[in-house]
Amino acid sequence: MVKFSREYEASIIPEWKDAFVDYKGLKKLVKRIKIARRDAAPQQLARREAGAGRSRDGDGSYGFSVLDPVRALAAHFAATPASPTQVGDDDGDTDSLESDSGELVRATDKHYVQEQEFLEKADEQLEKVNKFYAAQEADMLARGDALIEQLRILADVKRILADHAAAPRRGRARLARTASSPPSVKGSNSGRHLLSSPFVASPQSMSDGGVEMQQARVAEGAAVAEEVMAALERNGVSFVGGGLGKAKKDGSGKQLMGRAALLQLTATVRIDIPPTSPGRAALKVWEELVNVLRKDGADPAAAFVHRKKVQHAEKNIRDAFLALYRGLELLKKFSSLNVKAFTKILKKFVKVSEQQRTTDLFSEKVKRSPFSSSDKVLQLADEVESIFLRHFAGNDRKVAMKYLKPQQPRNTHMITFLVGLFTGTFVSLFIIYSVLAHVAGIFSSAGNTAYMEIVYHVFSMFALISLHVFLYGCNLFMWKSTRINHNFIFDFSSSTALTHRDAFLMSASIMCTVVAALVINLFLRNAGATYANALPGALLLLSAGVLFCPFNIFYHSTRYCFMRVMRNIILSPFYKVLMADFFMADQLTSQIPLLRHLEFTGCYFMAGAFRTHAYGSCTSSSQYKNLAYVLSFLPYYWRAMQCLRRYLEEGHDLNQLANAGKYVSAMVAAAVRFKYAATPTSFWMWMVIISSTGATIYQLYWDFVMDWGFLNPKSKNFWLRDQLILKNKSVYYASMMLNLVLRLAWAQSVMKLHLGMVESRLLDFSLASLEIIRRGHWNFYRLENEHLTNAGKFRAVKTVPLPFRELETD
Repeated sequence: MVKFSREYEASIIPEWKDAFVDYKGLKKLVKRIKIARRDAAPQQLARREAGAGRSRDGDGSYGFSVLDPVRALAAHFAATPASPTQVGDDDGDTDSLESDSGELVRATDKHYVQEQEFLEKADEQLEKVNKFYAAQEADMLARGDALIEQLRILADVKRILADHAAAPRRGRARLARTASSPPSVKGSNSGRHLLSSPFVASPQSMSDGGVEMQQARVAEGAAVAEEVMAALERNGVSFVGGGLGKAKKDGSGKQLMGRAALLQLTATVRIDIPPTSPGRAALKVWEELVNVLRKDGADPAAAFVHRKKVQHAEKNIRDAFLALYRGLELLKKFSSLNVKAFTKILKKFVKVSEQQRTTDLFSEKVKRSPFSSSDKVLQLADEVESIFLRHFAGNDRKVAMKYLKPQQPRNTHMITFLVGLFTGTFVSLFIIYSVLAHVAGIFSSAGNTAYMEIVYHVFSMFALISLHVFLYGCNLFMWKSTRINHNFIFDFSSSTALTHRDAFLMSASIMCTVVAALVINLFLRNAGATYANALPGALLLLSAGVLFCPFNIFYHSTRYCFMRVMRNIILSPFYKVLMADFFMADQLTSQIPLLRHLEFTGCYFMAGAFRTHAYGSCTSSSQYKNLAYVLSFLPYYWRAMQCLRRYLEEGHDLNQLANAGKYVSAMVAAAVRFKYAATPTSFWMWMVIISSTGATIYQLYWDFVMDWGFLNPKSKNFWLRDQLILKNKSVYYASMMLNLVLRLAWAQSVMKLHLGMVESRLLDFSLASLEIIRRGHWNFYRLENEHLTNAGKFRAVKTVPLPFRELETD
């Protein structure tokens, strides 16, 4: 049976860890009380025996002593200062700390002092929990009220747009006829201003066509705008300013009065959709540009109302409801865990202290506390479920619970069986391929150079992918074993996220398929088939087909998540940087050899070189060399752009600029190494040493201090951090040394070792594999630091920006 302390430590919410009950500290106090009572037991027994002897002397069994009156008087005065200490609860009631046996606890006893210390510490913990819970509860309730208000606004805006979209043409013609004469408008101080409508979405709409058509559009747009604003006002959104403002002239010189004049005023409410993607950013820029170029004098802050933006607003509100529901679930978990912790520790306390009544009073105090007795969170959670079911799930409870409470996937033994099957098949096929290649003399000095190059690039490319996936599976296994909530950190759905078994299956199946293709290729080559070398090209096409397969097979959600993340990386900095985006971009910085292999393989087969066996047809061209140069810089460039995006979004955080400088230094070091490879002179050798050493020191500092949180001189764990998940500290020091050694792999480029082709290729593959292993180590400690300290500010409960907001005005 798992101890509650372990279960409690593993179940607490990491970002709220400081707000939970210090169960371990209270447990230590209980142990100290137990030890003190055990040490005091012989002394109490001696006092009891001495008291019993005096009692026997006093009752006449052993005669009468002249000192008995003095002893009685001394006992009377000694009992007064040793009266029981009173402990009060919230209602002012008191209770004497008296044991069940009726013996008064002396103030001079050590265990009594420790019992008082325990009660004071427990009371402090209770106050801390109540204070945090009250703040979080108020925040959740305020967010719930704001979301319900946003949903009402959304419903009114959608209804107005739907009504006007379905309006018949004769109604619009009637609006055009009535727009020629100024409508009567009652004077008011409501101060309604424009929330621009879909019918005034471009400056051309105010200039094309005749005056009547312009007036019709203006009147129709004003009607929609006024209805939208009325809906906003009904839902509590206030507008600043007063009156309708002065009438302005249109393009024909006529004055626009009444509702049409509303189009000339400044909007105070807008639909604000964050520019997290290039499409949203371009839409926002276009709207601001159109507003600036408008000839009717509208303020640039005016926003558009159109169906696309309303759809985005609806999605944001739905995501906000999901985030709120998750926050409520976490708060309920916070309440239940703390109630259980107090219950467990009070049971331990009453066993060692025998203060049953005091413990009962404190238990009642816990039950009456807000975090234990308040039902506002439960009511709001039920209300959110009802709203989500009605508005976002079509009254289908199964669909609603799929989003609100996603189920964990069930583990099956079939995946484990397939992992073993593919692994055994891969080992067998690899042994067969090695024997056949050795017999045919493929990898000997007199072997076919072109074939070896093809095999090297194709096999290395897939082998590096398989190794990276395998290490990611090891990371998933370790994260699960150590209870690191990686799915929440990466914002992955628990129902579709990969498990370590899935990653191992993908790795084993990739290697099994590749080695099988190489064995078949070798058989065809020995048989004299002219199309033998086309098989690796077919393997590339098969891999691309599986990756882009639109059907829900072969881990469909994972493949599309990978492509979405790669899109965000390639188009950096136009997409908002999420944890998964920068994490994947860091993986790419360790896969530069893979990109080079992919470049050669694609060039070789796309150029039709498999027919001529001309190995140098690709590598000798200047375009190939330039592209290889660019590919070596791309991952660092993408990461630098992501850092710049985060610098702008996070209030000009200088740490992001420093992080971007790390990748710039890596690009400079790589450029110098390329130059030294082309012109191996002593000057460029020293430049390689200086630039690479500086970049390595920069990277090591960032790895240890910023990403892992180590090298803290004030930490209670020597040169580590205060909070560690692994109990064996030597593992952290060994990983730091391994990271240091593997960061120095660039020194091989300076040594200029004289190796044969086979040995050189094997060395390159080994160095690339070691870099991937280093990245696997980095992955675990980076996410451990994120889980414990929220180092990258990614792990907080999601706060989705609300779309309808009021503009700031003077």
